[in-house]
Amino acid sequence: MKETRAEHLAVDKLRPFDGHPFKVVDNEEMDQLTWSILTQGLLTPLVVRPLDNGEYEVISGHRRLHACKKAGIETVPALITDMDRDAAAIALVDSNLHREKILPSEKAFAYKMKMDAMKRQGQRTDLTSGQVGPKLRTDEIVAEEANDSARQIKRYIRLTNLTPGILDMVDEGRIALTPAVELSYLTEWEQRDLLETMESEDCTPSLSQAIQMKALSQSGQLDMDTIFHIMTQPKANQQEKISFKVSELRDFFPRHYTAAQMMQEIKVALKERQQRLARQRDHSR
Repeated sequence: MKETRAEHLAVDKLRPFDGHPFKVVDNEEMDQLTWSILTQGLLTPLVVRPLDNGEYEVISGHRRLHACKKAGIETVPALITDMDRDAAAIALVDSNLHREKILPSEKAFAYKMKMDAMKRQGQRTDLTSGQVGPKLRTDEIVAEEANDSARQIKRYIRLTNLTPGILDMVDEGRIALTPAVELSYLTEWEQRDLLETMESEDCTPSLSQAIQMKALSQSGQLDMDTIFHIMTQPKANQQEKISFKVSELRDFFPRHYTAAQMMQEIKVALKERQQRLARQRDHSR
């Protein structure tokens, strides 16, 4: 069992875990965390591992460290654990995966980071074989420790093949997971052409459109014109709708809101308006 010791460490000696997949952003939640630390102190120590240069790499507590820096705090309580990078990567993912709010992109790169680390540790078996027996595949081991199935974990990891622009649309809720997985098989240039079409035509692909583009990509027949033709076809059961670009609504919501959160707020506001009008009609009778 690895020895752990508690110390107060200087903030300028702490380094983020290199390549960690969890986003640290300045938003309303970060402001609340900063205020909590200012008024009550840092209640939960960071977990870190020592580096050869005398500094420490953060395993758990990146958001808390950022809040402490914003609050002007110079030293923080930390639990120091001696472990190699792969063990630290697994611990980092495990400490973050059960957060209440986690983006699809964060899950995708977190699962990939953990599986890659486990493979290097020698905990894997053949991921592609149909072998049955007491040994579990790496994805099955990860699944046992998470809330997703092995198949779902593989689907999330496919998202790491998406270009940043399309992956952002998945995080914003504009593209669902299932079509996003199909789009991950497109080449980088095909994804760039698709993103350009989505932005110019203000549209996103349905599952059937994503499957169609994947098949054409794999046969070498997908180009810009074909993407445009597919994306501008009417979708099945398409109904008349009113649409807004996210940029048109951004000024009315907190800057950290996703498209899905904006939509939820709009629905709530419209429902409240409907109830208010109903009360006014009842009152006028």
